[in-house]
Amino acid sequence: MRWRDGDEGGTLPRMWLHILILTLVTLQRVIELVIAHRNTKKLEDRGGFEVGSNRYGFVVALQVLWLAGLWYLVLYQRPPISQPWIYTYVVLEAARGWIVAALGSRWTTRLMVMPGEALPDEGFHSWIRHTYYLVVAAEVFILPMAFGLWWYAILFGVLNLLLLGWRIKSEDAALKPLREEPRPAETEEPAA
Repeated sequence: MRWRDGDEGGTLPRMWLHILILTLVTLQRVIELVIAHRNTKKLEDRGGFEVGSNRYGFVVALQVLWLAGLWYLVLYQRPPISQPWIYTYVVLEAARGWIVAALGSRWTTRLMVMPGEALPDEGFHSWIRHTYYLVVAAEVFILPMAFGLWWYAILFGVLNLLLLGWRIKSEDAALKPLREEPRPAETEEPAA
């Protein structure tokens, strides 16, 4: 089932649903950046530090290009909206919100390390280590599919997966010491 705003010769006001969807996604991304910035400052104040900062610009650039391209293509082509894909996207947004809420002030868009603090290992983290990245990867693919932009979904899906792979390697390396079980100190036998 598909929604189409008006006829083929429709004007901009008839595209209200397209504009509403993209506006909500844009607002969500901006609000997340504000939350992430606030949380990053809190983590730094508690002794946290960023790793892989040289990758952050690429992450932001890819998200901006993806979203700007969607705005352009959707406003230019006025594609029909696929209900199953948009509903799937809404479910992903609920999962994204759950992840951000569960991590609380530890959630940020940057790779932050908190020395001496245990990593979350309950809830969704006990099932999948990089849950948030999984949701973002799905979003980058699914939202263009909701507008029938399959080639765009594949292009940015692949670019995003490559970037996430690079980022996950950095994150895993930085967090490896925090994930390893502490080993009990070996006791030496007294000399007889």
